[in-house]
Order: sequence, then structure tokens, then C-alpha cells
Amino acid sequence: MNTPSPPRLPVSLAANPRLSSWLKISADGYVAVSPGKVEIGQGIITALAQIAADELDVDISRVRMQRASTASSPNEGVTSGSLSIQQSGRALRHVCAEVRRIFLAKASDRLGTKIDMLDIQDGTIKGPGNVTTSYWELAEEISLDRDASGDTTAKPVARRSLVGRSVERIDIPGKVFAQPRFIQDCAPPGTLHGRVLRPEISGAKLGELKQDSAYAVAGIVAIVRDGGFAGVICETEHAADAALKALHGGATWVGGEPLPVESDLASFLKSQPADLTVIDTRGGAAYPAISRTIRRQFSRPYIAHASIAPSCALARWDGGRIHVWTHSQAIYLQRIDLARVLGLPVEDITVEHMEGAGCYGHNGADDVALDAVLLARATQGRAVRVQWSRADEMTHAPFGAAMLVEIAADLDARGEVVGWRHSIWGNGHTSRPDGLEPPKLLAATELKEAFPRLAAGNQRQPSGGADRNSVPLYDFPSWQVEFHRLLAMPIRTSALRSLGGQCNVFAIESIIDEIACEHSEDPAAFRLRHLRDGRARAVIEAATKRATWKSERQPGIGHGLGFARYKNTGAYCAVVAEVEAIGEVRVKKLTLAADVGEAINPDGVRNQLEGGAIQATSWALKEQVRFDRQRITSTGWSSYPIIRFSEIPDIDIVLIPRPDQEPLGAGEAALGPVTAAIGNAVFDALGVRIRDLPITRERLVDLLENAS
Repeated sequence: MNTPSPPRLPVSLAANPRLSSWLKISADGYVAVSPGKVEIGQGIITALAQIAADELDVDISRVRMQRASTASSPNEGVTSGSLSIQQSGRALRHVCAEVRRIFLAKASDRLGTKIDMLDIQDGTIKGPGNVTTSYWELAEEISLDRDASGDTTAKPVARRSLVGRSVERIDIPGKVFAQPRFIQDCAPPGTLHGRVLRPEISGAKLGELKQDSAYAVAGIVAIVRDGGFAGVICETEHAADAALKALHGGATWVGGEPLPVESDLASFLKSQPADLTVIDTRGGAAYPAISRTIRRQFSRPYIAHASIAPSCALARWDGGRIHVWTHSQAIYLQRIDLARVLGLPVEDITVEHMEGAGCYGHNGADDVALDAVLLARATQGRAVRVQWSRADEMTHAPFGAAMLVEIAADLDARGEVVGWRHSIWGNGHTSRPDGLEPPKLLAATELKEAFPRLAAGNQRQPSGGADRNSVPLYDFPSWQVEFHRLLAMPIRTSALRSLGGQCNVFAIESIIDEIACEHSEDPAAFRLRHLRDGRARAVIEAATKRATWKSERQPGIGHGLGFARYKNTGAYCAVVAEVEAIGEVRVKKLTLAADVGEAINPDGVRNQLEGGAIQATSWALKEQVRFDRQRITSTGWSSYPIIRFSEIPDIDIVLIPRPDQEPLGAGEAALGPVTAAIGNAVFDALGVRIRDLPITRERLVDLLENAS
């Protein structure tokens, strides 16, 4: 006799099956929801509140969203990859459905009524003859300190009343009315302020450190040094800035590591020792003879997170226990790294999330948390707040990796693609805390007992890192995709929104566009002819229809198309870009069509797509980390420009409704398609192909001069 398989739980719930870790219902009429994913501006606390309210049949105003904390929240790993709704949302929907059933069973016993005769309205459970009870009346009689059973079914789509509606975001009023909610605004009474000393020259080590001038600053509490790590602790921020300046004047730096030649990154990337990984292959049968091969090279520079507010953290030691407040996207993994650096049990460290003003990837949030902990150790019992400067953020936070992509497309005599080779060179895209040795925090490499700094790792497929979105979705008969991961990392790299997806989609969609044009075929029709996935075809058709793709063209105005399915497993997105190329490139309009499966909050989905489109426009036209052979030189907004409000294009978004499909994250889906669409629109306007990002006026002038 076969034993039936246990019910399959959503991935986050399988890892955290205790119902009470997700949900608590109180006698005073509220539902506390505690997800393990964190709010970083993407609006998930609103979407998750909608899911909970819908499944429990309560008004959304009763839902209290709790900040993630290692002391109480489920461990959902990292908030990244546009997976919050896919993972946390699915888990929470299942939890709430099971909790609803548990309360209905208790109400059935109390009221003497069959469960199928009961109804719930805003937490009140009603039966025939006006018999009632409620979640709130039953709350103290029911323990949720039990594991999820997995045998509960969530509501069908037709019975969901909140999900699928554009509910106002929970977090917006406080932000609009300047109520302190960002960690950068947090400084409880008695808080001390810290700053950390770091070199301007890349790889330099701290030698002699004269401290007299810093100790002369009014308000200084302590100077901390541990090997190459040094910082100041003061009563005020003003004093901390002054003490750091004085300490910097007394510092002697030794050595350094040369940086690449900025103007020849391609040669650097291809010349370094690297691990070669074959990502994917297809083919092996006999194909028509190759008539010719198109070989093209594409690149992107290092890109900064350029978070609007520099990274910040608070830490407090109380005896041997530590409490950290951080805007890290991986609080449990950060706790592991902190424990390893300090030689403490993880149980003695609590890491609590607070929102940061601008974060979408692995910026300096994790690093500054260790800075705060190391300084706070010198002031037992008092919290220390460490705020990085703009120059710190633009110099010492990890960058999105520079990439080189080469594509060789084999064409037969009819100009059809019969072979495809996609090669990538660059660093990996993850140096964030991952629970593995050694710790991945910046200060850990500076201590007297220093940990090594390893070259960035790379996530495996199907998600991928540098190779994200490198496997074609188009129906080509043969391909090979490979990644050369650099083993040297003179410029520190880690996860930045979309990882390698932006550059890979830019490369693929650019050469697809070029082949279509050589084939004298409409680029949209060419893509549709090579796509079998109906949902992929639908977004291309929707975007081109909305943008009146075949409308009459004007001089100096170009239109371009870009498409991808994020990570080849997530949301589908197609983009039509309209650019004006007179004097300089200006993106006038972006028309996006997206399929994100079930859209929990359609307005929130549009916000995410719009934000990604704006950021991709900034990356495509402006953003580039600048450096000489010794140091990062783009240390502020003047040397690292980002798109201004006056330059934001008109953005029109079409959402394809799929309420019967599982939700797919939207936050990163637009980055690659927007970049590609802009590049293809520039060709349509000027007749030259741009293959190196960003698309600056200087690059275009060079291309036009060489083409003439």
C-alpha cells in the first residue's frame, strides 16, 4: 500500500511552517501579519495586507503589518529577484486560508452550526438565526502555535474582493507627511553618532593613525581601531563629521591596488583569469548550411546603486547581546555574518528591518550595519547610529558589475537563424551575506583578524546572475550560452536590480532587431514568428498596438522594440520606446505591456513597472561609475548624473489580466526591455547601432562620424 505524499506547501511556508510566525489575531480586533520579506519601496506590505484581508474576510484597516525581525518573523531569505509576492504572498495566502478554517471549526463547535452554514464579514462569524461570534472573541481560545497542514484550499479567484483592486498603499501617507519611518530619520534619545574612516585609494591599508586632533573635537566619546578598521563615536552628527575629518588628517595609508583602464574595460574583462561555465545548450541535429555569421559585442559599465539616502544603521550592545536596526534585504543572513565576525552565537543577535530611503539590491546597508556594531561595542548600552556620506556610498558600496557580451548568430542562405552563441565576461553579481564562509561584510576585510574578500559569486540558473536572461526565448534550432566569471575583483560588485538581465536582454534584443532589419522584416513580426509562448506573443502584440507601432515616422524621431520574460520564468514585458535624437538622445515615450499573472494590486504593479522603466532610462542614457587607476572618481551627483524629473519620459502601461495565473513579480521586469527598446529606437532615428552603454552624445557622435 502506497503512503500518500504529504501536501505540498509554498516554498516560504515549507521553510517556516509555524502559523504563529506569520499571523496573530488579537482580542482587540486586529490581525498582525509578519512576513519575512521586507518593504524597500516596492509596495509589498500593501499587497500582502490585501491577500490577508481577502482570505480572512476582514477589512484591510484591521491588518497590522509588522516589520521583519529575526526575533519573530519567518526566515524568507533575501528580498530580491521580484519574488516577494511569488514567495511571501503564496505562503501568506495559504496561512490565512488555514487560519480561517481553524476559526470556522471553533465557531462551528461554539454555535452548534455546520461550517458550510457559516459566513464571515469583517471578522464576525455569522450563522443561521443570527447566531454570531468573531475572530476576536475566539482569539484567546485558539493557539496558532502549530504547523501548517497543507490541506487547505485558498479562495477561488471569483470570491476574492480585494485582490486585483488598486488599494491605496499603506506606507504612502507617512512618507508624504514626513513622518519618520526611514532608518535615516531614526535617532532615539541618547543615540550616539559614528563615522568610519576609509581610504580614497583603492585597496590601501591603514598604517599610522594619529588621534590627537580627533580627540580634541568637542563631543567626542571614543575612537575605535581594530587593525585597518577605524572610526569615531560622538554625541552629535556635527561632532562626528568633524572628528572623522580630523582623524583622516592623521591617517597614513599604505599600498593600493590598480583599477582597470576605464576607457578599455572590454580588454580588461577578457584578459582576466576566469571560471568558464556552460549555462545552456540546445541542438545537435543536422541543420542547413551556414551562409554567414553575424558577430556583435555589447557592453555596460559598472553601475552604482546611487541610493537617494546613503546607507545607515543603528546598533546597541547590552551585555553580550546585540540589537541591530538595518535596511538590509537579508536580515537573517546578515545576522549569520555578524555572528561570524564577532564570534558570537546567532541567538545573541537580533536584526530588525527598517525601511531605507532608496534601496534595490545589495548597496551599503549590510556593510554599515557591521560598522555600527563594531563602534557600539565601545559604548555598552548606548545605541550608535552610523550614517555613510554620499562619497562613502558612491565609493565603498558594491556596484553592479561591468559586463561584456558577445553574440554570434549563424544564418542560412535565407537569412534565418540556425545557430546562436552567447558569451559573457564579467564578475559575478552577488557579494551579499549568504550564510556561507567567509562573511561578506566590508569591515570584516579590514579588521586585524581580517577575513578574505572573495570575488563575487554567481546565482545558478534558472534565476542566474551575470547569465540572467542569457538563454534565448526565441525558437532557434541551436545555441550555446557560456559565462566567464572573473576571479579578480578590483572593483567590488554585487547584486543590482535585474543583475545581468539588463545587459543580456539589451544584447539579444539589439541583434534580433538587426537581423530583422537585414531580413527586411518588421521587428515585431520577426519576434512573433520566433516565439511559441502565447503569453510572450501577447505582450508584444499589446505594446505595439497601444503604441501604434506602424504609424508614420518623423525626422529625428525613432521607435524601437524590446522584449523579455524576466529570468525566463517571471513576468513578461514588451516595450516600445519613442526617442528624439536631435543634438542628444531624449526618450519621449515608453509604452509597456506586461503580464505578471495575478496582479494583487494593479496600481502597485504599474508603479513598479514605471519605476523600473525610469531607472532603465537613466542607466541607458547616463549612468556610469567613473574611476582612474587609483580611485573611484564619481563620488557625487555631479560626477555620477542620474535622470532628472524633467527628463522622465511619458510612460503608458498595459497590464494583461491573468487572475487565474500565479502572481509574478514586476519590479525588475522592465529593465532589460526598456534598455533594448531605447537602443533600437536610436538606430531607427539615426541609422547607427549603439552597442556600448550608456548611450551618450559623445558615443553617438563617434559612431556617426565613423559611419559617414
